[in-house]
Amino acid sequence: MVNKMSNINKHAEREFNAAGWTNPDGTFKDEMQGLMCKQVLELLDLFSSHNHSGTTAPYALNMFKTLASFKPLVPLTGKDDEWVTHQDERTDGVMLRQNKRCSSVFQQSDRFDGQAYNIDGKVFWNWCERDLDKDEEGYPGVAVFKSFYTNSDSFVTIKFPYTIPDKPEYVYVQPEDNNDFPPQNEYGVL
Repeated sequence: MVNKMSNINKHAEREFNAAGWTNPDGTFKDEMQGLMCKQVLELLDLFSSHNHSGTTAPYALNMFKTLASFKPLVPLTGKDDEWVTHQDERTDGVMLRQNKRCSSVFQQSDRFDGQAYNIDGKVFWNWCERDLDKDEEGYPGVAVFKSFYTNSDSFVTIKFPYTIPDKPEYVYVQPEDNNDFPPQNEYGVL
């Protein structure tokens, strides 16, 4: 049962309203958004029932976020008990191992000289333009947006012990056919 009287839940309900997810009477405008918010309220109710201090609350939140995201709490060791082996007759006997503690880490006998790698190491991006129809935004024009993608060049080799980064490296790719945008990193123009 959600305790709607807790300060943290009152704060959450105010934020749901500020986000435009609720009607003036507090009912949710979208059923799925309402379900998600109710589940978060249940988590907040449980969290507040533990009476965390200003020191333990951030610690518990960080641990929860890490584990709920299926990320390891401590660095990977690369020891044999961290791996599951996948074999496929289509790969001509190539052994592929996947780390049990972090599913984006692999080791393959025929790639990177058998060195382990993280498939989520890099995300590539560039600026793109798309013509807008009058129907989409109410007026014709051009929308400029970032387009993100990954491919086999996203793989980065790793060494153990390995700490999973909080986010991948973002790499700007200058479009060959468009020099309107100067070279950049994820924070802006270089």
